[in-house]
Amino acid sequence: MNAAVIVGAAILFFALIMASIALHEVGHLLPAKLFKVKVTQYFVGFGRTLWSRRRGETEYGFKLLPLGGYVRLVGMYPPAAARPAKVGPVTRLADAARAVEYDEITPADDGHLFYQKKTWQKLIIMAGGPLMNVLLAFLIIGSVNGLHGQYRPQLEVAAISECVVPASRAGTACQPGDPIAPAARMGFKEGDRVVFFNGTTVQSWDEFSTLIRKNQDRPATVVVERGGKHVTLATVPTMITGVPDKLNPSRRIQAGFLGVSPSYERLTTGPAGTARDIWMMTKQSVVGLANFPVKVWNVAADMVTGKPRDVNGPISIVGASRAAGEIAAAETLPMGERMANWFMMLGAVNLFVALLNLVPLPPLDGGHMAGALWEASRRWTSRVAGRPDPGPVDTAKLLPIAYVVGGFLMLAGVVLILADLITPVRIF
Repeated sequence: MNAAVIVGAAILFFALIMASIALHEVGHLLPAKLFKVKVTQYFVGFGRTLWSRRRGETEYGFKLLPLGGYVRLVGMYPPAAARPAKVGPVTRLADAARAVEYDEITPADDGHLFYQKKTWQKLIIMAGGPLMNVLLAFLIIGSVNGLHGQYRPQLEVAAISECVVPASRAGTACQPGDPIAPAARMGFKEGDRVVFFNGTTVQSWDEFSTLIRKNQDRPATVVVERGGKHVTLATVPTMITGVPDKLNPSRRIQAGFLGVSPSYERLTTGPAGTARDIWMMTKQSVVGLANFPVKVWNVAADMVTGKPRDVNGPISIVGASRAAGEIAAAETLPMGERMANWFMMLGAVNLFVALLNLVPLPPLDGGHMAGALWEASRRWTSRVAGRPDPGPVDTAKLLPIAYVVGGFLMLAGVVLILADLITPVRIF
């Protein structure tokens, strides 16, 4: 591979991710300005300020560490309620954070503080960032789908497995004693086009695969189109074996196995097809986020023990940039395929950033949205019950959770960056 191409493409990918993060923050900034929330800072990066300019009440700029960004909305924490002189550590922590923020709040800011805004306004402000990344993902992936297309599995059979390889030897060749694959026993031939599975009309390879998996080890009757005619193959039970989970490829599940592989055709698609792609990627990303702590632990353990990385495991922005560089320099792929895969990765990163920020835990955007919804539910319940308005939720008391979540994300970022430098995921 050309080292200059790898480095150049990796730097460009990193720069575009930073641009995506900058636009994420714009997604917060614009509605905040629209709803007249006081915004004092808009920065890309963290740490020491490299460059900044003030426009009105807001300072715009870049900081030293390009690993994120933020918009500072004034009045995130409501004033402290009356309380006894003796308070616990959580309350003291909340009051300390509140005091820092209220140092810059003046009487003129009344009505322009975040906590004073209506619930729907808070939700729009906090959802603006993730929605910006979803929009970017849709535009990027939609452009690939519309201009170049993606290789998608077709119902025409391209290969037939000779045997069923045990899950413990996944990826290896057949060995003596391995059972013959059901597809081979049925009499499949390359070029057969699947039409029916157990009497069900098959519309797509994904549907066919799902039917096979659900069939477990029960008899299967497949009708194929061969030479322009429908041919009913021999009825043979599918076999239960370990197959990759569609939503979590790192995990193998017990499911029905037939032993056929599809042909692939490059097809373009419009917005509806792009929406289906993004929905599937969303489901996979949600499963990935649910398993994220365990996966980060596994990456750390594999790095320490010297085990190879899971190609379906999490990577940092450094690893994603490196992978993008390798894709751009892959001489085994045509230039069009390289560009398509490169931009698909960029779209996937944007979608993941959006979903990560929607996790309902502070300090993520979803945590602030959850706080706004909880506040609205309390007020609605009190109004229905005829009780006084309980006032805004004191989100400052959630700071311990924010510190734990923020600390974990920082630690996970360090672990993944080290792993991407020491034992990177190899695509080629």
